[in-house]
Amino acid sequence: MEGSLLAELLLVIALAAAGVALFERARLPAVAGFLVIGALVGPGGLGLVDDPARVRELAELGVVFLLFEIGLELPLERVQRLWRVSFVAGALQVAVTLVLVAGVAVELGWPWPSALVIGAVVAMSSTALVLGLLAERGQLDAPHGQLALGILLFQDLCVVPFLLAVPILAGEQGGSPAEIALSVGRAAAALALLALAARFVVPRLLAWGAGSRDLFSLLALLLVVGSAVVAEQVGLTLAVGAFIGGMVASSSPYAHQLFAEVLPLRGALLGLFFTAVGMLFQPGEALAAAGGVAAYVAAVLVGKAAVVAALVAVLMRRGVRIGVLAGLALAQTGEFSFVLAASATAAGLLPTSFQTVFVAGSLITLVATPFLFRVAPALATAASRLFEEDAPAPAEAVPEGLRDHAVVIGFGVAGRNVTRVLRAVGVESVVVDANPRALRTDAPGAPRVVFGDATRAPLLERVGISRARLAIVAVNDPLATREIVALVRQLAPGVTIAARTRYVRDSDRLARSGAAVVVAEELEGTLNLVAEVLRVIGVAESAVARFARELREEGYQALRAPAEVALDPWLVELLAELAPEWVTVPGDFPGQATLAELAIRTRSGANVLAVERDGVVEPNPPAWFALRADDRLLALGTAEAQARLRELLGSRGATT
Repeated sequence: MEGSLLAELLLVIALAAAGVALFERARLPAVAGFLVIGALVGPGGLGLVDDPARVRELAELGVVFLLFEIGLELPLERVQRLWRVSFVAGALQVAVTLVLVAGVAVELGWPWPSALVIGAVVAMSSTALVLGLLAERGQLDAPHGQLALGILLFQDLCVVPFLLAVPILAGEQGGSPAEIALSVGRAAAALALLALAARFVVPRLLAWGAGSRDLFSLLALLLVVGSAVVAEQVGLTLAVGAFIGGMVASSSPYAHQLFAEVLPLRGALLGLFFTAVGMLFQPGEALAAAGGVAAYVAAVLVGKAAVVAALVAVLMRRGVRIGVLAGLALAQTGEFSFVLAASATAAGLLPTSFQTVFVAGSLITLVATPFLFRVAPALATAASRLFEEDAPAPAEAVPEGLRDHAVVIGFGVAGRNVTRVLRAVGVESVVVDANPRALRTDAPGAPRVVFGDATRAPLLERVGISRARLAIVAVNDPLATREIVALVRQLAPGVTIAARTRYVRDSDRLARSGAAVVVAEELEGTLNLVAEVLRVIGVAESAVARFARELREEGYQALRAPAEVALDPWLVELLAELAPEWVTVPGDFPGQATLAELAIRTRSGANVLAVERDGVVEPNPPAWFALRADDRLLALGTAEAQARLRELLGSRGATT
């Protein structure tokens, strides 16, 4: 198709929008939709765009914006919270994957600089896709979600050194050690100069433009593109410059507004970038290189998942189940793999034939990821049963005669507080947790603790689940919670199961699995907020308590209804019913006054059932009983009557 760049861009954007809409309706990743549309309109497909290079040059701005945003979104608190996972699991995953893939590539005849690049390409995973799927399924706070997040964070940090290494590796094929050292020194000096310039120029620039929204938008665009172009001029890459610019700007008080300005452009340009990359796909060449495509897919789907699973299960001792879940979550090609492959191809490290294998294999791995998420729980459970042996619980921790105890699964904040309450009321408990760090306690009176995976039936049997009075499931993993509840119900049909979950959507699943009590943090937080609002507007405490109790007993159905559905009348009546409430006489109440003088029933509508003074309760006080400051009245009446009584007592003090 002959035409202007504008016409080609219009066609690509229109088709990309349609493709992404179809893919999202089918619950497939948008990135794969961009790639498929690119392959469809490119020279290897319908040929609607003859020269993808023209579109790709503009689309590379998408990568610039993405790297700027990643630098901007790198909060120090997240790095501090995940640094151990990131720099242990992440470093091991990247290093082991890179070395293994590079070793295989060298054995297949690739020169070692090219093999290292291929290893780096395979080591990267898709941050945008994985985090989106984890968030959608409520698994970001699960153990495997935290591990995946930490590894992805380290992978993102590796992009900059990988891109810096490409020209060094390319020059090394014909350069001396002195030239390599000079190249490294020049790159380091350029990085330092760019960081210093951004550190002192960017804050003043943003402060100058903060007074005008239009000017600030232009300055945000200037900062993104300018940092990339300046980096390229001093010998670095566009992506490296954008990353440094974003990282420096993240400490600015204008970082949040910068993110708001950059995000819309980033999404559109990044979609355009993946569409342009998809135009590289050549179906005929991909079929001819089917063996290479299959090898690449196997290296990513099987090899990388196995590396992550082994590292998590063996070196980090987090169990086979969590290792498999984390490995399958990261088994795809990342956004920056495309950037790295394009940079290496331009530098002569990778032949153009590798692009065919890479693009075709990447498309398969990206499309496969949502399906891997769906089958991951079953695969993880099967792998756990196959590879893990059931270690017996310490004999002294679970005596044979222990009965009517509580089994608390999960020893986080919720689990610790539950065991404290149980100990206070005289119920013995046994704690099960898969994290050995959570169980390190030698304090007097600490509960019995057992290390192990509660999704395993033998472990639950060893902690006496069939003899227990109740089981409390308080883990942060929604997949494990459902599995544990179902297993407990199977092993101990008579035990009462209480489970905690974060999201509303898991409540019904847990109830169907056998949980008698399900506490959804979303709904419980909403209920607490509603109760506080009712107290603020003057509803009696007893009415609020009744209202909350009924909502819990009927499964929070009123809170789960659409906003346009009115609250059931019987719930509203609970708030209006007569209820006893303690009312305190204000401290500035003057002298004393009898109930008859105050005419409490006539003026407020409330009946005084009792009066408490100095710890002594006077039931059914007569009309001549004199009230004093700080007396407590047990008054029966509606919420409005209680409010009028407080106003009556308060007004007498205010008028003196």
